[in-house]
Amino acid sequence: MAQDYLRLLGMAFHAYHGLQQEEIENGQRFEVDVELHFDAVPAGRSDRISDTIDVREIYALVRRVVMERRFFLIEAVAEHIAAEILERFPAGGVLVRVRKPFAPLGGLANGSEIEIIRHRREAESSPPRP
Repeated sequence: MAQDYLRLLGMAFHAYHGLQQEEIENGQRFEVDVELHFDAVPAGRSDRISDTIDVREIYALVRRVVMERRFFLIEAVAEHIAAEILERFPAGGVLVRVRKPFAPLGGLANGSEIEIIRHRREAESSPPRP
């Protein structure tokens, strides 16, 4: 299989995840990067969208998870994005980064970020979600 990567970088959303009441009530900016490992050879040869992963669908999935769900932790946001991508798209693996640029850390910082990597075999062996 080819070693190809499809990346969506810097997706930004105003959402309501966090532990503190202010985060839950007022929300804040969240940034998401996604990298999918898949075989791009068929699309490269055919030049047809049907032979690849449509980035518009990935964006819509990420937007839905970030905007329509509520989580305490960015780890949970990232985990749900990765699980849904592996359930719905022919990717062998996915890397997800979720950033809170203005995370309430008690001092000056450029925020917080989680990066997770999940592979298809992990998604297939994980328990079903409620």
